[in-house]
Amino acid sequence: MEAYLFESLKDKRVKCNLCNHRCVIKDGKRGICNVRENRSGILETLVYGRLIARHIDPIEKKPLFHLLPGSLSFSIATVGCNFKCLFCQNADIAQMPSDRNGLIMGDVSTPEKVVAEALEGDCKSIAYTYTEPTVFFEFAYDTSKIAYEKGIRNVFVTNGYMTPEALQMI
Repeated sequence: MEAYLFESLKDKRVKCNLCNHRCVIKDGKRGICNVRENRSGILETLVYGRLIARHIDPIEKKPLFHLLPGSLSFSIATVGCNFKCLFCQNADIAQMPSDRNGLIMGDVSTPEKVVAEALEGDCKSIAYTYTEPTVFFEFAYDTSKIAYEKGIRNVFVTNGYMTPEALQMI
């Protein structure tokens, strides 16, 4: 899927404007997050709908204590992160493994399916968490719009290293 928030540059290079690294990516290469790839001058997200994790958690695990206290949150993640923290508790899913020949792990889903699962689980919110939701922005954004229409709150558990352009969209 074509990524949101990128610029086409000379020589089929692209500039990703999703996180503050603002990677300039050559044709056939990936950005720092390793889940956004330049394909002939078009930036593609490789993780749209590829969920590596989906769980029902108490909202307090996010950790939020004053937003819908005592409620459940449907938590989702794809692989990918724009940081490489040595202390990351979820590094096994946050970092794109180098031993898979570039294949993206995760079960295929859709924004509609995520919202339906949240409703079935009596969840009052959907949390984009475990890894870095900035790098699966397109899927989170599309899901959040549908969730909002259904009265479900949206929670980004993020390192916050996103651009003002991304923040304005959400």
